[in-house]
Amino acid sequence: MDEQARARDILDAQENRGSVRLLDEEGIARLLRSARRIAVVGASSNPVRASNSVFETLVAAGFDCVPVNPNEREVLGHKAYATLEEAAEATGRFDIVDVFRRPEFCADHAREAVAIGARCLWLQLGIVNWEAAQVAAEGGLKVVMDRCTAVEVRRLGL
Repeated sequence: MDEQARARDILDAQENRGSVRLLDEEGIARLLRSARRIAVVGASSNPVRASNSVFETLVAAGFDCVPVNPNEREVLGHKAYATLEEAAEATGRFDIVDVFRRPEFCADHAREAVAIGARCLWLQLGIVNWEAAQVAAEGGLKVVMDRCTAVEVRRLGL
């Protein structure tokens, strides 16, 4: 997506955000300092994909990361699961559901995150979907959007 299209999406999103409150930097810091288990939706075994390098960074920072991708068997030595529900059943509750999918898929992932009792829906850098944010917020989840977990982990020195 080019910069102009991204800027238009952000402006449209600001008009359509309704009552959703995104976590600010302080809230993100509290969340990441207390989080232990992260589902990475769209995690890839392909080392050129951002989801792969972010997954690696989160694991190196000490998070228990679980890849969720029906097209993967394993990501960096971690068993991959086809769905969030399957991953939660096998590994337990997630503090963060970190989504690396196009915006049009995010509302469905938000519904899944609510259904499994996750604490936070995190849409990665460049991903804005206010419907997903609304679904997550109404389901009691904290919401982060258009930010990178790896960047925030490094910023906080975790």
